[in-house]
Amino acid sequence: MKVTVVSRSGREIIKGGVELDDSATVSDLQNAIHRRTKKYYPSRQRLTLPIQPGSKEKAVVLNPKKTMQDYCDGNTDKLTVMFKDLGPQVSYKTLFLFEYLGPLIIYPIFYFFPVYKYFGYKGERVIQPVQTFAMYYWCLHYFKRILETLFVHRFSHATSPLSNVFRNCIYYWTFGAYIAYYVNHPLYTPVSDLQMKIGFGFGLICQVANFYCHLLLKNLRSPDGSGGYQIPRGFLFNIVTCANYTTEIYQWSGFNIATQTVAGYLFLVVAASIMTDWALGKHRRLKKLFDGKEGRPKYPRRWVILPPFL
Repeated sequence: MKVTVVSRSGREIIKGGVELDDSATVSDLQNAIHRRTKKYYPSRQRLTLPIQPGSKEKAVVLNPKKTMQDYCDGNTDKLTVMFKDLGPQVSYKTLFLFEYLGPLIIYPIFYFFPVYKYFGYKGERVIQPVQTFAMYYWCLHYFKRILETLFVHRFSHATSPLSNVFRNCIYYWTFGAYIAYYVNHPLYTPVSDLQMKIGFGFGLICQVANFYCHLLLKNLRSPDGSGGYQIPRGFLFNIVTCANYTTEIYQWSGFNIATQTVAGYLFLVVAASIMTDWALGKHRRLKKLFDGKEGRPKYPRRWVILPPFL
């Protein structure tokens, strides 16, 4: 069969089209495009079926695992697909490792090294117990995230735009330095011993709960990341749609109860806002997908991210 590959403007990307076997998959087409234009490796390609001018329907994205015949609509000889360049890509593991490694390295620098003399502080620095516990808590959190990235998370999409590496690193690394500066400052005033213990104790419980939530989510997908959307069940997922975000917010709440800085609470507000937006999107998708029609299960009644009684 012959496949014509065009851009959104109608310009032909591969001159003369691509000749494929009748049993070829979308992945075979992507590899053929890559052979003809080395710049466009498969993860950089987004292939869709053409949409009629003026149509409000979303374009159908071609699944690399399906055959080209699945999209031919009865015409087995010719097919036209629209091509979009997604730009340079990196794996999600690479993205997460970069964004988490920064805070893991930056925070201890403010704790172990005399950096405050470069900010004009000349006095002797006395390290408070809460500052030591905060450093261990912080490093445990990001070390856990790195281990989860390597051994737990299964990604539905193999890659992410390269630009996200810079954006996410700026976010995590800047907040890491911002919080570390104030928590480890020589003039930092610690909270009471009881408040510190409550904060870190609550936060550690939430870190363990967060890890368990990620294990439950892992089991919803196969090792290659496939499996599509499924209804998460068990533990806090029986109450909220995004229990992993719930426990993430609570573990940072524990850190801030124990350390009490404006920088930490600002990070909590920003992070909670971002995760709430993600959770609302996922909640809507699951309710739309599992609507109880045509034999599909109905999505159970759940809170989105933060139940009012917690």
